[in-house]
Amino acid sequence: MVRISLALALVAGLLAASPGHAQPVEVAPLAAPDAFSVAGRDTGLPPTLWRGTSTETLRAVLPLLAAKPLSPAAAQLARRVLATGAPGPDGAADPALLGLRAQALLAMGDVEAASAILGRAAGLERNAELARAAAESALLAGDDARACALAEGLATGRDETYWLRLRAFCQAAAGQTAQAQLTFDLAQAQARDAAYGRLMAAKLGAGAPGAASLRNGLDYALSRSLGLDMTKAAASPAVAAAQAGGAPAPPTWDLATLGGGVAELAAVVAAGQPVPDGGVTALIAAAAEADAKTRTRLQSQAILLAALKPQLSPADRTRLAGFTLAEGKAPAARSLALHDAARRQLPGETALLALWTAADSGSAGPGAADRARIARALAEAGLEADARAFVLEGLAALK
Repeated sequence: MVRISLALALVAGLLAASPGHAQPVEVAPLAAPDAFSVAGRDTGLPPTLWRGTSTETLRAVLPLLAAKPLSPAAAQLARRVLATGAPGPDGAADPALLGLRAQALLAMGDVEAASAILGRAAGLERNAELARAAAESALLAGDDARACALAEGLATGRDETYWLRLRAFCQAAAGQTAQAQLTFDLAQAQARDAAYGRLMAAKLGAGAPGAASLRNGLDYALSRSLGLDMTKAAASPAVAAAQAGGAPAPPTWDLATLGGGVAELAAVVAAGQPVPDGGVTALIAAAAEADAKTRTRLQSQAILLAALKPQLSPADRTRLAGFTLAEGKAPAARSLALHDAARRQLPGETALLALWTAADSGSAGPGAADRARIARALAEAGLEADARAFVLEGLAALK
């Protein structure tokens, strides 16, 4: 018996050592995809976009991009960075961040990018922010059934106003009038909304709908279901993109009315060519000696174009230092953070800090002082095309 046992042990050892015998393998679980790894489209930005970015900055800025109007240059920058597929910073595996990313893209009219990102998202029913973005994307695409399924399957945040409003619409569409009326009343009691209120009341047969509302996907779906004329209603960027069936076109600016020298410099900027030293120097000199009537405009034009110059001559620096332009409105600490992120060549963080100031500035965009800082920071961080867009937009506003 001892000999047999020893023989069996020897055979087992030989089998374990043989090439064909499977060895135990430790399997490490794959890391969950973070909120930024999936691409909405090809933007040309590098996979290192979010390197060094703070997730706290993301949490502060993304809601602003979804809620506040941006200037065309700022919206273009936001669409580029948010549509880029690149590994996010530490802590970016939060589904709420993915929802905020998609909501911001929808708000800026990049419905295709948002849909592509949401199409790869898992666990929609477990996060209200993520599910809301997916529901709005479905409503904009005319897939009301998909949006209603998301509302029905949501496991968290069901009593939030948005979901009450959507469920009332879905219940009415399904012929559940009594349930829809109760849900509608709950939504209005929680946060009364005049436009949604009249549309939903009409859906329930309790009044005239009035004009179409195209503020968001839900209003769009309601207006569409009521057969309203949507040609005269002002559409949000998301609804406009859904109606047009494509991503927003790159912004353009009318630079023809700028003065001769400035118009020539603007054309160079628009062409993506280096700004000539002599032209900027001449503009700075003219702005330094301008009379009270033209001083503000010329000095604003000069600092915008100077922001695209990586180096200035001592004489140009001296003249710029003597400009009397008003200080920007961005907090000094944010401007310092913007400068530091740019100096460290952190494009994602730089873009977010620039967009924070842009969101606070409204649809007209930042003033000349803040805009010049943003353009310089974007260029230094490697976002040259976006820096030029901010400059061109600012020049166009200084006719």
